[in-house]
Amino acid sequence: MTNSTSESRVWFITGCSTGFGRELAKAVLARGERVVTTARDVEQVQDFEQSGPELARAFRLDVTDLAEVSEAVDHALDAFGRIDVLVNNAGYGSMGAIEEVYEEEIRRQFEVNVFGVLNVTRTVLPHMREMRSGHVVNISSVGGFVGMPGFGIYNGTKFAVEGISEALAQEVEPLGIRVTIVEPGAFRTDWAGRSLAAAPAIDDYKETVGQTREYIANENGNQQDDPRLAARAIITAVEAAETPLSSFSARTPWREYARSSPR
Repeated sequence: MTNSTSESRVWFITGCSTGFGRELAKAVLARGERVVTTARDVEQVQDFEQSGPELARAFRLDVTDLAEVSEAVDHALDAFGRIDVLVNNAGYGSMGAIEEVYEEEIRRQFEVNVFGVLNVTRTVLPHMREMRSGHVVNISSVGGFVGMPGFGIYNGTKFAVEGISEALAQEVEPLGIRVTIVEPGAFRTDWAGRSLAAAPAIDDYKETVGQTREYIANENGNQQDDPRLAARAIITAVEAAETPLSSFSARTPWREYARSSPR
């Protein structure tokens, strides 16, 4: 991080109304870096602009709307002239057996969690290629490499994000652009509560998906991990000279990143 605000990194973060996105934006600002916060309801992120227009901007963004994506990225470039770190955080969970989830919900889940990531990434990449630098952080999940009854549709979206990210990392490495996959487990966010879309239950699945439903209901609000630690871990991964592709996950010691991150 540089001392001059005009030279500090610019972060573009999707889904900043709650959870990881909001905590990460707060941590970035606390370090004197610049941030573009986005959400479908811009009123939920406008408080970030109290830090001053030279540090934070807030824009409406539905990642499934390519026109809005292009507009938000253009606004960010007009405001700060660059995007150094893109964090694809916008997304949500869908719970239900494969048969239980309505077709409309299946398509919506993929539109947000997969095509939304592609929309924003493909819009930002030309600017990063021009700079020959940048960092793309894609928020996946433990569900991106382990399937679980009741989360098959969600698993499908996150498995897709994993494959896209792994290929992207190889494509852009020679261009000076890095890619990091974030694979969190149970954190105290809205993911298992307000943000979770639960399909109507079919009785025949009570021995499998029913147990998942019960587990999630009991877990909500009692998860072990604090999203503020995740924010610090992500910042440390971005700052590191070298990080594994999946640098913050159940497969790697992400808590070491959190502990070593500057407060």
